[in-house]
Amino acid sequence: MTARGPLALVGGREWEEGCRDFDAALLETSGTKEVVVIPTAAAFERPELVLDAARGYFETFGATVRSVDVIHRREAEDDEPARIVADARFLYLTSGSPMHLRSVLKDSKLYAAIVEAHLGGAVLAASGAGGRILCDPMVDPRGGAYTVGLGLVNGVAFLPFRDTAPAHLIERSIELLPAEAVLAAVDERTAMIRDALGTWRVAGAGTVSVYSGDSVKEFAQPSVIDTLKI
Repeated sequence: MTARGPLALVGGREWEEGCRDFDAALLETSGTKEVVVIPTAAAFERPELVLDAARGYFETFGATVRSVDVIHRREAEDDEPARIVADARFLYLTSGSPMHLRSVLKDSKLYAAIVEAHLGGAVLAASGAGGRILCDPMVDPRGGAYTVGLGLVNGVAFLPFRDTAPAHLIERSIELLPAEAVLAAVDERTAMIRDALGTWRVAGAGTVSVYSGDSVKEFAQPSVIDTLKI
């Protein structure tokens, strides 16, 4: 049996009503009262405001937030951020720019520490951009086509903001979906959560739509996503 912790891919608008139940459950599962937030994707969106939002939100659960202040690639190779992440029991990658996040984390010491912590049992949550880059193939937000992700989840492309994204981008991602992959389109304030045994379920306010070939299935809380076991 694998020791990896739960993985939550959130469809955006994290830390809002609609997310509270699954965030509380993830916090309880983690066994900690400290959430380590990695705001790298928000580098161009005032990451200090993202961190303030995280602190205000998790305070309502009696938890604290510790920031890993990695904005640039060179910082992802520093020892101290990797040490903080390696010791964490609940990690959170924020939304923002997936292309920037991927360029900072790819083959870095920090990303290796994230994976090691998660495979060692830590909860890993990733919203928006964070969810995109963990999957391979990765949906490119600039046009809805596909590029290479970091591959923590293989064979699944993650499309956040399903309920608010432009329809033509969603249609393009469906049209260009590689034959060997499935596309999971997730509403805001909604998560698809994988447990230690590889079973995915839906949590939160909205739905998850899974596209494979010419078929689509829609799932809502608390459904198991029976088309996925990765």
